[in-house]
Amino acid sequence: MYEQYSVYWVDLNPTKGGEMNKVRPCVILSPTEANKHFLTVISAPITSTDLGLPTRCKVKVKNVTGFVALDQMRALDKTRFCNKVGRLSNVEIQTIKSIIKEYLVD
Repeated sequence: MYEQYSVYWVDLNPTKGGEMNKVRPCVILSPTEANKHFLTVISAPITSTDLGLPTRCKVKVKNVTGFVALDQMRALDKTRFCNKVGRLSNVEIQTIKSIIKEYLVD
């Protein structure tokens, strides 16, 4: 099951232009209930590079620190998802919600 705020390894290839590529961890952002019904899942990739951007949220999954690139959110077909890595903490979830609200809501 594709649960909201779970982290999976995802094959993002092929990509175009400035989209993040390769196989990397991604955070599922779409609600669990929606993920039961659609063939796609809204997610955001995690990168190890800290660019200091306000749209990037620092997270730690399985003792590895990364940055959720909320400026790179996209709908991905479920066939791209591989192994589950873990789940974000409640603090990380609240931070992501706050960033998305600031980023997308006027």
